Amino acid sequence: MHRVTGTEPDLNLLVALRALLEEANVTRAGQRIGMGQSTMSSALARLRAVFQDELLVRIGRDYELTPLAREVLPQVQLTIPLIEQALNKETPFDPAFARRRFSFQLSDFAAIELRPLFSIATSAAGGVSFDLQRLPIAPTDADRDLLGHDFIVAVPGIGIEAESFELFRDHYVVIADRSNPVVGDGAISLEDFLASPQIRCDFGRSHVTPAERRMRELDLRTNVRVTTSTLLSIPLIVSGTALVGVVPSRLVDRLGGPTTTVAVPTPFPRVEVIERLWWHPTHQHNPAHTWLRELIAEAVRAEAVSAR
Repeated sequence: MHRVTGTEPDLNLLVALRALLEEANVTRAGQRIGMGQSTMSSALARLRAVFQDELLVRIGRDYELTPLAREVLPQVQLTIPLIEQALNKETPFDPAFARRRFSFQLSDFAAIELRPLFSIATSAAGGVSFDLQRLPIAPTDADRDLLGHDFIVAVPGIGIEAESFELFRDHYVVIADRSNPVVGDGAISLEDFLASPQIRCDFGRSHVTPAERRMRELDLRTNVRVTTSTLLSIPLIVSGTALVGVVPSRLVDRLGGPTTTVAVPTPFPRVEVIERLWWHPTHQHNPAHTWLRELIAEAVRAEAVSAR
């Protein structure tokens, strides 16, 4: 923890400090830990005396963390769970009796691929449920999202920095209607690919898929005519049209038949999709979180064995 001077800190203030720095807002921080605004304002005043720093400074209607506050935040996030663990304040997790709702941010494609996990977890623990939400719009600001949710499922290289492990791998293909002449021989030329009207999934600001990154590196300028926010809608939209798109191959495996769509290799070097499970370090020692991570890891290992 950062060395402070002046008034000695009350350890109970650590909870208020973490909420204030994570929320960067006095009102929201108070609501989060059940303190009124005046009590939280008093806590902030005490913390400013402890650290001899403003910690939060008002910019217009918002607050921003000072450089010292940005330095202190990760230390507080790591320290509090360790203190709770040392004091045995963490409640043991018994899946047979516990009630716990786990929150995920992920694409609809990843949710479909994880469906066996949800079945296994809900069978093993009757009080466990899941809240599935769309990916964060700005993954470079994922710290707050990871604190507000249990997990993010996403590809590497989009700005998320946290604990993680690999869930599964896939590769990108071109999706098209099976009657589209540009894929008549089971492939698509680069010329036809660039000339065809395309559909693209837009996950939000700062999200660049590995396939899009590769096409940018190759300076391939596509003719995007339709943008959607969900991968699962792409086969339904492409079916019966001249549209083509670049999607994970598993998506076409799942939905190709009923939608008359097919997958053909990309006309540029093959690009992998690596989906990882990310979580904030403060969740590392939480018993419920640990139980689910181990369940997911076991499911991943079992799938890897069955795929051999």
